Amino acid sequence: MTSYMDYTASTTQFTYDLNNNTLFKKNAQNYINVLSIKQLNTLENTSLLDIFLSTGNVIEPHYHQNAAELVYCISGAAVISVINPFTNVLLHFPLKPGQVANVPQGWWHYIVATVDNTHFLSIFDAPIPEVILGSDILRLTPANILAHTYCLDEAKVKDTLSPIKSTVFIGPPTDCNKTQVQGTMTVVPQQQPQQPQQMYARQLYHNQAYYQQANGEYPYGYYPQPYPNPQY
Repeated sequence: MTSYMDYTASTTQFTYDLNNNTLFKKNAQNYINVLSIKQLNTLENTSLLDIFLSTGNVIEPHYHQNAAELVYCISGAAVISVINPFTNVLLHFPLKPGQVANVPQGWWHYIVATVDNTHFLSIFDAPIPEVILGSDILRLTPANILAHTYCLDEAKVKDTLSPIKSTVFIGPPTDCNKTQVQGTMTVVPQQQPQQPQQMYARQLYHNQAYYQQANGEYPYGYYPQPYPNPQY
């Protein structure tokens, strides 16, 4: 990227404290700080989000229309889930400290913290990270359009989406009291898988070590995906 920055100017910035620029704060354990060229004018084609999460909290489904995202885990653990638009496969990448996952520009993805005190950086190849959030798509698309397009019951669509009043960023919202949102989901093993829908226990997973470590429990919304054409 060609720079036209006047590095002799008194307004040139070389340092910044991210603690002074919070993008979103759910509570003291779940918040996002942001750094872009707006805060640090010498950044050029780089920006980042400094993200803190506790167990079961989710960076909501979204995509970045102007940048790829490199996620680096500093502490804790999280699962990065991405839809590959070229294969239409939902992929899951568990991260521990020191590990990274790359999300190409425009790919739909979300992040689930699997332990408390999870901290990671999301680094973008753009001066300002732009985003389209799932909560905005759901609350701003008219219910009658969703119902008509996907052959759904309009009344049920309205009722289901009515709690989404604003942008979520980190879910579940603080006022969510649904008993099914517990942060983890327990997988009940099948004893004698016979039918196709019962073969879950026999599938080969992308990350067997994570499966064993989790002892059959996965973060809410996370299900390990089988390899294509698994061998039994």
